[in-house]
Formats: sequence, structure tokens, C-alpha cells
Amino acid sequence: MTLTRYSIQILVLALASASMNAALAQSHEGHTAPAAGSASPPAMTTVDSMDSMDGGTASPAMPMDHGAMNHAGMNHGGMDMGSSSTAPANARDPHGYSNGYTLNTGPYAQKDTSALMMSDMHSFGSFLVDRLERVHTRNGNSIAYDTQGWVGNSYDKFYIKAEGDIEQGRVGDARTELLWSHAITPYWDTQLGVRVDVGGNRPGRNWLAFGVQGLAPYWFEVEATGYVGEQGRTALRLAAEYEVLLTQRWVLQPRVEANLYGKEDPELGIGRGLSSAAYGVRLRYEFSRQFAPYVGIERNQSFGRTASFVRGAGGNVGETRLVAGVRVLF
Repeated sequence: MTLTRYSIQILVLALASASMNAALAQSHEGHTAPAAGSASPPAMTTVDSMDSMDGGTASPAMPMDHGAMNHAGMNHGGMDMGSSSTAPANARDPHGYSNGYTLNTGPYAQKDTSALMMSDMHSFGSFLVDRLERVHTRNGNSIAYDTQGWVGNSYDKFYIKAEGDIEQGRVGDARTELLWSHAITPYWDTQLGVRVDVGGNRPGRNWLAFGVQGLAPYWFEVEATGYVGEQGRTALRLAAEYEVLLTQRWVLQPRVEANLYGKEDPELGIGRGLSSAAYGVRLRYEFSRQFAPYVGIERNQSFGRTASFVRGAGGNVGETRLVAGVRVLF
């Protein structure tokens, strides 16, 4: 058979490949594992190689015989691997710090353990008589009061507020509010409810009330309440006070209050816009946080159309009041 030029080239390549495979197989025969009992050449360590470089004689590394180690002499039974479920006899009593008292046992145990839980499921209450005072003016004396109480939890409360004055045994002017309060921030509550105004020899007024109450920056206690009444009447009441601690018991309390109306009410002698304002200061001595007598001075002023109604009735547009009273917290 006549071989072409290409067939001859293919045959030459095949023979060359076979020769290379045979050479590689022969070169790897020296890397087989030594037979049992034969000693392998000692490995040269880094220190030995350094000695050889310095011209010294490198000592052969001694092989470690793991078979000669006696594992039977090692006591593994004394090692505590944490598998035991019982505490040692000398372990500390977990209730020793409380002399054995627990949540449900002991002389101070509560019948209802839920009362000890710190959560918003509990209701609390408070009542503050912020001002109960004797008022002295040029035209005579009267008694004024300003109170508020609430019951509820950290987020929702039911408020009752009452403010007014009593002259000659009769209620001259009184404001009473029933409000539902809801916390919107840690220092501010929104309030929604009703307001009722009553007084001797004057018609009553009913209002829908809504506003905010809270603690402004720099510790100012603020109230801002808007009112919507019958026959399109509207009103706004603003009040703010601040407590200056002269000592731990002496407290100076500046206070300001303003009333604005959106519509005239001639029957009550109230004009549109800024109607009246009161501003003053009181100094109290706290025998405790719950009981503190005080003295103070306050200025009451009428403005605008309201001042015209007061003059027409023969009254004083502005007057200075000397007050003495007590502040009580329940």
C-alpha cells in the first residue's frame, strides 16, 4: 500500500507520542511508597539547612514513634465535658440572694402577680390643685381655683379640668373641661373633648375642645386649646408656666394666660380678638411635693372690644391682685 505524504506525517507523530508516555511512566517509578520496614531518608529541617549553609554538620532529625506512646495511661474519666445534668453539691443556691423569697412566695408576695409587671396594661391616676388661693383686689376679695385630674395609662388618659372664681359665696365665672388625652410624643399629648362655661347671672356656653398639652423645650409647661361653640363661636386659650427652683424647697413660678375669641358675645361682654390676659408670679415653699403654700402677685388685663364692654359695665379694665394659697398634689 502506497503511503501518501500526510499518512507518513501522522504515523511519525503517533510514534513520538508513545515514546514520551513511556519515558514519563519510567520517571515516576521512583516515587512509589517504600516497602514496610524500610527506612525513609530523614527530612532536613530549616535549622539543619542553615547549619549546612554555615559549613556545619547537620544532624539527622529523629523520627517520632507514635506507636511507642502509651495512651492507656491517660485518665480521660476525670474530664467534665458538661454532660452531667445535675449541679455539684457545693453549687450556690440561685435563690440565696433573696433569702428564699420569690415572685409568688414570701411575706411580700402579691396576690395578683400581674401588678408587678412593668407594662402599659395598668391604669394610674393623679389630681393636682395647682391654685387654690385667696385673691385680694381694690374692689374686694374672692377665691380662685385651678385644678386638673387624670386617670389612665402612659398613652391614653381621661382628663377633667376646672378653673373659676367664687365671689360672695357664688360662682362668678367657671370653666369645666372633660377631655380624652392621647400621647403623640414622649412630652406632648393631644386632647379632645367638651367645655362647659357657667356662672351666676350669665348664660352658659358649650364648646367642643381640641388642643395639645405638654412640656416645651427648656421645661415650659404649655397648654394650647381651641374651641368651637354654638352659633359659629370660636375661641383659643393659651397658658404657659415655668418653675424656677431657688432651692430644693423654694420654687418661683411665673405664669401667663391669654384668651382669644373669633366672634363677639355681647351677653358675656366678650369682644373679638384678644379678649383678656393674666400674668404673674408665685413663690411657694414645698413642705413636700404634695403640699406647698404660696404667695404671689398677678395682673389681669382686658383688651379691645372686651375692654369697652368692661368700661360700659363700670368695671376696671386692668387690676392687680395679691394672692395667697396652697398647691396640693394627690
